[in-house]
Amino acid sequence: MNQRELFLKLIAQTSPSPLALEIVKAEGALLYDTSGKEYIDLIGGISVANVGHRHPNVIAAIQKQLDAYLHIMVYGEFVEAPQVQYAKLLTDHLPVSLNSVYLTNSGTEATEGAMKLAKRVTNRTQIIGFKNSYHGSTQGALSVMGDEYWRNAFRPLLPDILHLEYNSFESLNEITEQTACVIAETVQAEAGIIVPSMEWMQALRKKCTETGTLLILDEIQTGFGRTGKLWGFEHFAIIPDILLLGKALGGGMPLGAFIADKKLMDTLTGDPVLGHITTFGGHPVCCAAGMAAMKSLLGGRNSVPSEERNGVPLSMIDAVAEKEKLFLSLLVHSKIKAVRSFGLWIAVEFDSFETNKKIIDSCIQQGILTDWFLFAADCLRISPPLIISEEQIRKACDVIIRTCDV
Repeated sequence: MNQRELFLKLIAQTSPSPLALEIVKAEGALLYDTSGKEYIDLIGGISVANVGHRHPNVIAAIQKQLDAYLHIMVYGEFVEAPQVQYAKLLTDHLPVSLNSVYLTNSGTEATEGAMKLAKRVTNRTQIIGFKNSYHGSTQGALSVMGDEYWRNAFRPLLPDILHLEYNSFESLNEITEQTACVIAETVQAEAGIIVPSMEWMQALRKKCTETGTLLILDEIQTGFGRTGKLWGFEHFAIIPDILLLGKALGGGMPLGAFIADKKLMDTLTGDPVLGHITTFGGHPVCCAAGMAAMKSLLGGRNSVPSEERNGVPLSMIDAVAEKEKLFLSLLVHSKIKAVRSFGLWIAVEFDSFETNKKIIDSCIQQGILTDWFLFAADCLRISPPLIISEEQIRKACDVIIRTCDV
């Protein structure tokens, strides 16, 4: 049996029709399959590879950590330099109230930990999420997922969950003194890049404060420069009580985190002790990789390839707005109903899933890797590595537009 046949036979499948590309190498914004075919990556591992695949600084950090130690003890018991130093780097670039980091294996586990923390701090049980939201697929995270199609087969789920309309002022009236937390994506991802108004986000923050409700912002996809700022909430002039991170946090390695004020986080240390526990969360190799990726993201001078404006090196984040404008200027066609964007994060809307799927399949055949959104199947996904070049953007958009003509 060849690799593809073994994949379909032995690897648990998540859909009847996986992409099933056999990638043997990834570098920067490019992927290569067994035949040597090159793909421009417009997915970035679903916003994981923000600094590009195999960034040299990330590879060097992994190799250095391999020479020191791998897993040595369950999370939180030993002083492990990669965890400590990455937590310092993160908190140095966050508001002062987000000063305590709990490192997990994934964004989904970060969601679970944050929900437990909110219940523990408030001694309340009601959790509010939003329709067309995605926070992971374990049972707690699934309970707050905003689409019944995905939840129904796994009921019963967590009780006392409400799902409100995103970006609706009227919906905020449902937040009361019985609400433990509200969990919201800063920008809705799988709904097809839905950006809330600043006024609504600020009203949400105000309502949570008034009712003693903790505001959890899910930045698992929006974080690490995807929106043109380091954190998505910076666009809205608010600060969450708990921040969720994942995806790009590990620089290509598995890593998640929930971050809050230490006064809140300390409630997980007693009654019961070990209020949240994880064996491999904050794995030292993942933390070393993530820290190197974040430093590269911020540094500009160490980014590969370099970007310059008037001869001055730009950080990867600084270059996002211009690359977004280039995408938007090129994604023009009569078949495209709408283009929604927030930084290098774009949803290209067509008239149906069928049209979108044909275009996606044709793009992949022509070496442009893209996909659709969970709650917006009529939208083509663009979330490339932030280092994608102007030439690669032009080539990708040319293929998309030519495919629309077929």
